[in-house]
Amino acid sequence: MVLAAVPAGRVITYGQLAELAGLPGAARMVGRILGDLPGKTQLPWHRVINAAGKISLAEDSPGFYLQKTRLQDEGVVLDNNRVSLKNFNWQP
Repeated sequence: MVLAAVPAGRVITYGQLAELAGLPGAARMVGRILGDLPGKTQLPWHRVINAAGKISLAEDSPGFYLQKTRLQDEGVVLDNNRVSLKNFNWQP
């Protein structure tokens, strides 16, 4: 799976993930699939962000806090809750 290849300290957008998985234009579908992952998944779902460099979960939600914390623990910098795709975007 493409998502498993995204290294710690890097991010990928929903659209990029969809394209690399052979589903161009299916960013929303990728989001729905990730939302349905089991809670104890080993896949690095937290490394997937939207095309604007932001976490797509509501900022006051526990999921947002968890994703932000995991990214920061890996060295990803969020400035005003935005990740610099120039600095942290993963390109295979």
